[in-house]
Amino acid sequence: MIGILAEHEAGAKCADLCRKHGMSEGTFYNWKAKFGGMTVPEAKRLKTLEDENAKLKKLLAEQMLDLAAMKELVSKKW
Repeated sequence: MIGILAEHEAGAKCADLCRKHGMSEGTFYNWKAKFGGMTVPEAKRLKTLEDENAKLKKLLAEQMLDLAAMKELVSKKW
């Protein structure tokens, strides 16, 4: 994706790039907004951090559900 954005910065038209790479202009502009001006290592680092963040959010949600279930069990009278 960084290569496609670099082609655009070098003067290639968006419509031509999208046709060449089989993507929509909407996807191109989303990439441009998110990754425009980044180098390949920066984009990879961003992707790695986003993946890690998603995993951590999932783990947190699971822990919160476990905690809520345990609290409910403890609060019940036997």
